[in-house]
Amino acid sequence: MRRIGVLLPAAADDSEFQARVGAFLQGLQQLGWAIGSNVRIDYRWGTYDIDRYRQHAAELVALGADVILCVAGAAMTALQQATRTVPIVFVGAIDPVGAGQVASLARPAGNATGFALFEYGLSGKWLELLKQLAPGVTRAAVLRDSATAGGIGQFAAIQSVAPSFSMTLSALDVRDAAEIENTVSAFAHEPNGGLIVPLSGLAISHRDLIVTLAARHRLPAVYAYRPFVTAGGLISYGPDLVDQYRRAAGYVDRILKGEKPADLPVQAPTKYELVINLKTAKALGLDIPATVLARADEVIE
Repeated sequence: MRRIGVLLPAAADDSEFQARVGAFLQGLQQLGWAIGSNVRIDYRWGTYDIDRYRQHAAELVALGADVILCVAGAAMTALQQATRTVPIVFVGAIDPVGAGQVASLARPAGNATGFALFEYGLSGKWLELLKQLAPGVTRAAVLRDSATAGGIGQFAAIQSVAPSFSMTLSALDVRDAAEIENTVSAFAHEPNGGLIVPLSGLAISHRDLIVTLAARHRLPAVYAYRPFVTAGGLISYGPDLVDQYRRAAGYVDRILKGEKPADLPVQAPTKYELVINLKTAKALGLDIPATVLARADEVIE
């Protein structure tokens, strides 16, 4: 009987994470792993609490996990503080090299490897989409987690393309719900504004608040995650996270069969998805261009 630990940031009843775990379990099953027969899985849910991450990381290591699946970010940091020997497979990494989680993408070198979310060049697509959906927007606020290398890198990539769209950028540096509400509300006082919400654990943990603020202030907003759009946001473009969990099962399988994380390269996404909420577009008085609709992987009516 092999043992897999799973450390995830959300609450156990989060529907988005349940779908991701389902894909991971499906991937394991296809590779011959059967829960209760030849593998046991121990789950820990962090509910976006750093202290919980540390506690749960220590518990999974103490339980004798053969490999641990986690989301890159604070949970990953807690795990690497708890162990440098137990193999770790991460998903959703924004900049694992910049964050010091791996030595390089090709050869991670330590006890962790996994799946990155994107290359920084993707960030410019969000500004392009914002301009396509709302041509009258001339100012864009970027909700930035400046405490992470990913937050800084994504803003820099957006900033590099802003002149070509005649856009003025504002970095909204936020650390908690109060700062998100205050900075977005202050930005919305001036006209012709739009919002870009890049990839970050901070954003996903406050997705309902961010979507509510965008609606309240009538800000066209582009998100990096599908869950924002299913919660009422306008549009998202980013990696298919469910697919990453399915692929993570392959790395877990290889490690359980003797391969080392240090020898398994960090992989980039193979699928990106564009999701549009037409109900939100109508509420904002926006007509989605046919060219954008034609590219959509999912349209919410």
